[in-house]
Amino acid sequence: MKLASLNDGSRDGRLVVVNRDLTKYAAADTIAPTLQAALDNWAEAAARLAELSHTLEAGEADASAFDETGVLSPLPRAYQWADGSAYVNHVELVRRARGAELPESFWTEPLMYQGGSDSFLAPREAIEIADEAWGIDFEAEVAVITDDVPMGVSAADAASHIRLVMLVNDVSLRNLIPGELAKGFGFFHGKPSSAFSPVAVTPDELGDAWSATKLNLPLVSTLNGEFFGHPDAGADMTFDFAALVAHAAKSRPLGAGAIIGSGTVSNKLDGGPGKPVGEGGAGYSCVAEIRMIETIENGAPKTPFMQFGDTIRIEMKDAGGASIFGVIEQTVSPYQGS
Repeated sequence: MKLASLNDGSRDGRLVVVNRDLTKYAAADTIAPTLQAALDNWAEAAARLAELSHTLEAGEADASAFDETGVLSPLPRAYQWADGSAYVNHVELVRRARGAELPESFWTEPLMYQGGSDSFLAPREAIEIADEAWGIDFEAEVAVITDDVPMGVSAADAASHIRLVMLVNDVSLRNLIPGELAKGFGFFHGKPSSAFSPVAVTPDELGDAWSATKLNLPLVSTLNGEFFGHPDAGADMTFDFAALVAHAAKSRPLGAGAIIGSGTVSNKLDGGPGKPVGEGGAGYSCVAEIRMIETIENGAPKTPFMQFGDTIRIEMKDAGGASIFGVIEQTVSPYQGS
């Protein structure tokens, strides 16, 4: 089934079930008023939501036209948002560009940071930034939502706690990050509000594309109308989502509604770091990665970070060409103050 949070003017939206082709929805607030409420009582709510989904698909539910521009992120705010870096190719490129070696531990234990989760952007909401000089970038990723996860869970058991899958644009301010990391205490200013896809879907909805807790489909990014990348989210993923969830829960339990991200989807090519789409590669899921390639090959980057007025579109389609999660489409604009 597919779930969304209708923008009804409230902070957390109103829970709806969306049909497979993203054309109709049925109100689900009699089952749970919000997605967080459904996750808090998933054992009971999931069965009732699945029944409503079946009724909607059969054309027997009281349905309305679904408009992707009228929804918030599936969880408009969350108790936990932890983003991993499951694609070591991406991490390796970042370090190579600044002449640093990749520690062996990066292949055995994922990187992860705890992001701000109190103000997610809607999937069509503008990315408001105060200064272009901060190095504005998108990061196209996949994310999962869990139910309650016990502390110390094994990767094998963590898989059963993954309830929903969605896409994310993990916005980054690249020129603020180095100064923050130099202080030895992690990101804060360099990671403004993220945005998630219009709908979140249950893993069973993904069919064979969901295997070994990886999503094996291309993640397509289009920047200002130009095809930017289509790396396969299942390829070159060193740590699957079960491993990421287990890592996040190593020293603490995760509450229902915790969001765990994959990090920037990144593919190699013939053992190398990947190439732009125009050169036969899968392209990239962020501007920083192509800048890294340019730095490695030419000594300096030439592709600029995003500027005011730039628009990023992120989407994933099934084998038949149908959009699975809907579209994240955001334009960068100057922050005018509250």
